[in-house]
Amino acid sequence: MKTPLLIAVLVGLLAISACAPAPTSTPTPIPPTPTEAPEPTATSAPFVLSSPAFENNGAIPEVHSCNGESTSPALEWTEPPAGTQAFALLMDDLDVAPGGFVHWIIFNIPAESRGLPEGVPTGAKLPDGSEQGIGGAGLGYFGPCPPTMHHYSFKLFALDAPIDSRQGAVKDTLLAAIEGHVLAESELIGTYQP
Repeated sequence: MKTPLLIAVLVGLLAISACAPAPTSTPTPIPPTPTEAPEPTATSAPFVLSSPAFENNGAIPEVHSCNGESTSPALEWTEPPAGTQAFALLMDDLDVAPGGFVHWIIFNIPAESRGLPEGVPTGAKLPDGSEQGIGGAGLGYFGPCPPTMHHYSFKLFALDAPIDSRQGAVKDTLLAAIEGHVLAESELIGTYQP
Protein backbone atom coordinates (compact mmCIF):
# COMPACT_ATOMS: atom_id res chain seq x y z
CA MET A 1 0.00 0.00 0.00
CA LYS A 2 2.87 2.25 0.67
CA THR A 3 4.39 1.56 -2.75
CA PRO A 4 1.42 2.86 -4.82
CA LEU A 5 1.36 6.00 -2.66
CA LEU A 6 5.07 6.52 -3.14
CA ILE A 7 4.71 6.06 -6.90
CA ALA A 8 1.85 8.57 -6.98
CA VAL A 9 3.95 11.14 -5.11
CA LEU A 10 6.91 10.62 -7.46
CA VAL A 11 4.69 10.92 -10.55
CA GLY A 12 3.22 14.11 -9.14
CA LEU A 13 6.65 15.60 -8.50
CA LEU A 14 7.75 14.71 -12.02
CA ALA A 15 4.64 16.36 -13.46
CA ILE A 16 5.25 19.54 -11.47
CA SER A 17 8.91 19.70 -12.52
CA ALA A 18 7.96 19.14 -16.16
CA CYS A 19 5.58 22.13 -16.08
CA ALA A 20 8.06 24.44 -14.38
CA PRO A 21 9.85 26.81 -16.75
CA ALA A 22 13.38 25.81 -17.61
CA PRO A 23 16.01 27.94 -15.93
CA THR A 24 17.33 30.58 -18.26
CA SER A 25 20.95 31.49 -18.50
CA THR A 26 22.28 34.74 -19.91
CA PRO A 27 24.56 33.95 -22.81
CA THR A 28 28.07 35.27 -22.48
CA PRO A 29 28.51 38.07 -25.00
CA ILE A 30 31.03 37.35 -27.74
CA PRO A 31 33.47 40.21 -28.08
CA PRO A 32 33.38 41.80 -31.52
CA THR A 33 36.05 40.68 -33.91
CA PRO A 34 38.47 43.53 -34.49
CA THR A 35 38.26 44.73 -38.08
CA GLU A 36 40.97 46.51 -39.97
CA ALA A 37 40.26 49.91 -41.48
CA PRO A 38 39.51 49.58 -45.17
CA GLU A 39 42.35 50.45 -47.47
CA PRO A 40 41.86 53.90 -48.99
CA THR A 41 41.00 53.66 -52.66
CA ALA A 42 43.09 55.67 -55.04
CA THR A 43 40.83 58.20 -56.72
CA SER A 44 42.16 60.55 -59.31
CA ALA A 45 41.59 64.25 -58.89
CA PRO A 46 39.11 65.79 -61.31
CA PHE A 47 40.47 67.16 -64.57
CA VAL A 48 39.65 70.88 -64.43
CA LEU A 49 40.08 73.66 -66.99
CA SER A 50 40.22 77.24 -65.69
CA SER A 51 41.45 80.70 -66.65
CA PRO A 52 43.12 83.45 -64.62
CA ALA A 53 41.21 85.92 -66.85
CA PHE A 54 37.66 84.91 -65.79
CA GLU A 55 35.75 82.52 -63.53
CA ASN A 56 33.61 79.68 -64.81
CA ASN A 57 30.33 81.28 -66.02
CA GLY A 58 31.98 84.67 -65.58
CA ALA A 59 32.50 87.52 -68.02
CA ILE A 60 35.33 87.27 -70.54
CA PRO A 61 37.34 90.53 -70.43
CA GLU A 62 37.00 92.84 -73.43
CA VAL A 63 40.67 92.45 -74.37
CA HIS A 64 39.84 88.89 -75.48
CA SER A 65 36.92 90.02 -77.68
CA CYS A 66 36.69 91.54 -81.14
CA ASN A 67 35.94 94.86 -79.42
CA GLY A 68 39.35 94.65 -77.77
CA GLU A 69 42.52 93.06 -79.10
CA SER A 70 41.03 89.60 -79.80
CA THR A 71 43.87 87.93 -77.91
CA SER A 72 43.27 84.45 -76.57
CA PRO A 73 42.88 84.23 -72.79
CA ALA A 74 45.39 82.33 -70.68
CA LEU A 75 44.10 78.87 -69.77
CA GLU A 76 45.25 76.41 -67.10
CA TRP A 77 44.39 72.81 -66.30
CA THR A 78 45.03 70.27 -63.61
CA GLU A 79 46.86 66.96 -63.95
CA PRO A 80 45.35 64.82 -66.70
CA PRO A 81 44.74 61.07 -66.45
CA ALA A 82 47.66 58.68 -66.83
CA GLY A 83 48.32 57.86 -70.45
CA THR A 84 47.58 61.35 -71.78
CA GLN A 85 49.64 61.92 -74.93
CA ALA A 86 48.20 65.24 -76.15
CA PHE A 87 45.43 67.79 -75.58
CA ALA A 88 42.91 69.40 -77.91
CA LEU A 89 40.86 72.53 -77.23
CA LEU A 90 37.67 73.67 -78.92
CA MET A 91 36.01 77.06 -78.30
CA ASP A 92 32.39 77.48 -79.43
CA ASP A 93 29.75 80.21 -79.18
CA LEU A 94 26.87 78.23 -77.65
CA ASP A 95 24.23 80.81 -78.56
CA VAL A 96 24.66 80.51 -82.32
CA ALA A 97 22.50 77.81 -83.87
CA PRO A 98 22.89 75.25 -85.29
CA GLY A 99 25.96 73.78 -83.62
CA GLY A 100 27.58 77.00 -82.45
CA PHE A 101 30.19 79.23 -84.04
CA VAL A 102 33.76 77.95 -83.74
CA HIS A 103 36.12 80.55 -82.27
CA TRP A 104 39.21 78.41 -81.75
CA ILE A 105 40.63 74.99 -82.52
CA ILE A 106 44.01 74.03 -81.12
CA PHE A 107 45.25 70.45 -80.92
CA ASN A 108 48.36 68.34 -80.41
CA ILE A 109 49.12 70.50 -77.37
CA PRO A 110 52.02 68.60 -75.73
CA ALA A 111 51.13 66.17 -72.93
CA GLU A 112 53.42 67.97 -70.45
CA SER A 113 51.56 71.28 -70.93
CA ARG A 114 49.37 72.49 -68.08
CA GLY A 115 48.07 75.58 -69.81
CA LEU A 116 48.18 78.01 -72.70
CA PRO A 117 49.58 81.52 -72.38
CA GLU A 118 47.58 84.63 -73.14
CA GLY A 119 47.82 85.72 -76.75
CA VAL A 120 48.64 82.48 -78.56
CA PRO A 121 49.94 83.62 -81.97
CA THR A 122 48.02 82.83 -85.13
CA GLY A 123 49.65 80.07 -87.10
CA ALA A 124 48.96 76.55 -88.25
CA LYS A 125 51.91 75.13 -86.28
CA LEU A 126 53.26 76.65 -83.08
CA PRO A 127 56.82 76.33 -81.70
CA ASP A 128 55.79 73.78 -79.03
CA GLY A 129 54.23 71.49 -81.69
CA SER A 130 50.62 72.56 -81.08
CA GLU A 131 48.55 73.01 -84.20
CA GLN A 132 45.60 75.32 -84.85
CA GLY A 133 42.61 74.59 -86.98
CA ILE A 134 40.19 76.72 -88.94
CA GLY A 135 37.19 78.16 -87.12
CA GLY A 136 34.35 80.36 -88.28
CA ALA A 137 36.64 83.33 -88.85
CA GLY A 138 39.72 81.50 -90.14
CA LEU A 139 42.90 80.11 -88.60
CA GLY A 140 43.59 80.53 -84.89
CA TYR A 141 41.73 82.33 -82.09
CA PHE A 142 38.90 84.74 -82.88
CA GLY A 143 37.47 86.65 -79.91
CA PRO A 144 33.79 86.90 -78.98
CA CYS A 145 31.89 89.36 -81.16
CA PRO A 146 28.16 88.95 -80.37
CA PRO A 147 25.34 91.48 -80.75
CA THR A 148 24.06 90.62 -77.24
CA MET A 149 25.37 88.51 -74.36
CA HIS A 150 26.51 85.07 -75.52
CA HIS A 151 27.99 82.03 -73.78
CA TYR A 152 31.31 80.55 -74.88
CA SER A 153 32.48 77.01 -74.23
CA PHE A 154 36.18 76.24 -73.91
CA LYS A 155 36.31 72.44 -73.98
CA LEU A 156 39.61 70.68 -73.32
CA PHE A 157 40.18 67.02 -74.19
CA ALA A 158 42.96 64.82 -72.76
CA LEU A 159 43.81 62.31 -75.49
CA ASP A 160 45.63 58.99 -75.55
CA ALA A 161 47.27 59.85 -78.90
CA PRO A 162 48.12 62.92 -80.97
CA ILE A 163 45.87 63.80 -83.92
CA ASP A 164 46.87 63.65 -87.57
CA SER A 165 46.87 67.33 -88.54
CA ARG A 166 44.77 66.60 -91.63
CA GLN A 167 42.03 65.35 -89.30
CA GLY A 168 41.95 68.28 -86.88
CA ALA A 169 41.67 71.23 -89.23
CA VAL A 170 37.96 71.91 -88.67
CA LYS A 171 35.50 71.10 -85.88
CA ASP A 172 33.83 68.07 -87.48
CA THR A 173 37.09 66.40 -88.43
CA LEU A 174 38.58 67.16 -85.01
CA LEU A 175 35.62 65.55 -83.23
CA ALA A 176 35.80 62.53 -85.53
CA ALA A 177 39.56 62.21 -84.96
CA ILE A 178 39.33 62.23 -81.16
CA GLU A 179 36.45 59.76 -80.98
CA GLY A 180 37.57 56.76 -78.94
CA HIS A 181 40.73 58.59 -77.77
CA VAL A 182 39.34 60.90 -75.05
CA LEU A 183 40.62 60.00 -71.58
CA ALA A 184 38.99 63.02 -69.90
CA GLU A 185 37.40 66.33 -70.79
CA SER A 186 36.72 69.56 -68.98
CA GLU A 187 34.67 72.60 -69.91
CA LEU A 188 35.01 76.26 -68.95
CA ILE A 189 32.13 78.60 -69.79
CA GLY A 190 32.59 82.33 -70.25
CA THR A 191 30.13 85.04 -71.20
CA TYR A 192 30.62 88.19 -73.24
CA GLN A 193 28.34 91.17 -73.73
CA PRO A 194 29.44 94.12 -75.88
